[in-house]
Amino acid sequence: MPQDTKILENTQIAPGVNRYRIYSPEVAKAHRAGQFVIIRINDKGERIPLTIADSDPDKGEFTLVVQEVGKTTSALTQLKAGERLKDVVGPLGSPTHIENFGTVIMVGGGIGTAPCYPIAKALKKAGNRILTILGARTKDLIIMEKEMLKVSDEVNICTDDGSYGTKGLVTDLLTKYIEDSGNPDMVVAIGPVIMMKFVVKTLKPYNIPVTVSLNPIMIDGTGMCGGCRVEIGGITKFVCVDGPEFDGHAVDFDLLMRRLSLYKNKEQQAYELFKNTHKCRIESKL
Repeated sequence: MPQDTKILENTQIAPGVNRYRIYSPEVAKAHRAGQFVIIRINDKGERIPLTIADSDPDKGEFTLVVQEVGKTTSALTQLKAGERLKDVVGPLGSPTHIENFGTVIMVGGGIGTAPCYPIAKALKKAGNRILTILGARTKDLIIMEKEMLKVSDEVNICTDDGSYGTKGLVTDLLTKYIEDSGNPDMVVAIGPVIMMKFVVKTLKPYNIPVTVSLNPIMIDGTGMCGGCRVEIGGITKFVCVDGPEFDGHAVDFDLLMRRLSLYKNKEQQAYELFKNTHKCRIESKL
């Protein structure tokens, strides 16, 4: 087993959300904001793309923040520090374009806060003023608030149920900022597809540039299979090599959502089978 895939930490940071520190000097050294890896847990496991949430080249490690949503992410939560992944491929994808735009609003929805962090850190280092909006259904699902505070000039939080911060949606806070302070120079929005769609819709009348990070079905990560194709301005692009970040105003979000739902039933069946099988194995040892 390769020595550069060891899990250094597996910690739950929110319900159904775990942080993994993984020792991999090559990935840590090459990583740039916006890039991702594709991992495989074992010989029979599927390959899943996961955006890198942070990296430390000096320590030779990188960080993943993963939400348990299916069979593989559920299996990943069971791995302990000291165990190794079968393989890690990356970093993949085009890095975020970093320059001093001026004022940048980062919008992170749920697990989308994780990929927002390295982008915000890089933009802040380039001299930008960073205003962050974090949103989730409830307080317990707000993640990486402390990390975002370190790289932001201001952080505002909203929850659907009002249990933390302002009650409402990220688009409500975004609209309020624009009305109170004027147009930012750039917006970066990462989160559920429906959230990104409505952030783009909110910004369109103001003609504010917005970058989104897409998460379609992906298999090989090299542009060969075509599974991750999306339409950007009417042109087919492959997220694994052309993205994962694109001009939000050009993305066909409706097509993306339809493609994401293609295997939803089969994915749910596999997830339920895995959970039931795992539960039976545990009970048999009691």
